[in-house]
Parts: sequence; structure tokens; C-alpha cells
Amino acid sequence: MLLETGRIVAIEPEGLWVETIQRSACGSCQAQKGCGHSMLAKWGASASRLWVLLDGRDSAQYQLGDQVQIGVPDEVIANGSLFVYMVPLLAMIASTFIAHQQNLGDGLTALCAFAGLILGAIIVRWCSYQIRFDSRLQPILIDEKTKTQAIQTCALE
Repeated sequence: MLLETGRIVAIEPEGLWVETIQRSACGSCQAQKGCGHSMLAKWGASASRLWVLLDGRDSAQYQLGDQVQIGVPDEVIANGSLFVYMVPLLAMIASTFIAHQQNLGDGLTALCAFAGLILGAIIVRWCSYQIRFDSRLQPILIDEKTKTQAIQTCALE
């Protein structure tokens, strides 16, 4: 599970808006010397806001500015990355193949490849919009109870 520390910027009855500075993954990544995100994080931290489900917790126990720890399961990151990169790529390859089968010229084949890439990006955007409230794909708030469950799960694997 990828753990990140953030600051609460808004409180809602069902969840919290948490602003994170994305640095923790860079410190443990093997490709940090060749990664553009790592270099940008060193010059100026990139902040992002995430909506975190309270999952039955009382929102009254949190205050604006509190530091909280959130976690994203590894399989969500891996599957999401695979989906986001592969769908546009496969759409581009498929549209290029179809254009080639139709004996279109090189310029039209390149345009079809670009159109396939854009179509793949639109499909990813539409799918992400459809699953935006799926609780299995949301970051979770980490507390002592959650840490204990995670340790037990890792021990069973």
C-alpha cells in the first residue's frame, strides 16, 4: 500500500479533502534518477487534492489543517496505470492497423493513429468518470485500526 501524509483542506460528512505533497514514492523508487517527476518534486513540490472516504468515522473528530495519513492499495495503482496507458496505446495500434488494411497513405495512417490515441484517451476519461465513486478505488484514511488490519493481511500473504 502506498502511504502518503496530507493536510485536511475541507471536511464533508462522507469524506475529507486532503492536500498531499507527492514525495514519498520518489524516495523508494528505483528510477528516481531518470524520472522527470522526481526532479520536479525536488525543485517545487507538486500538491494534489484527494477526496478520502471517512468509511463510517465521525467527521467531527477532524479539523481543517490536521495532518492525516492516507493509503492507496498497490493493486489500484498497478491496475489503474495499466488501464490509463494501455487503452490509448491499443486504440492507436488498432486504428493504425485498420488504416493500413484500407491501404490509406502514410499521412492518413498517421492521422488515424493520432485519432485512435485521442479516442483511447476519451475512453479512459469516460471510464474514470463512471467509476469515480467506487469505494474500492478510493484512497483510504489510515489509522491504528487500519494499520493493524494491513499488517494482518500482509502476514497472511
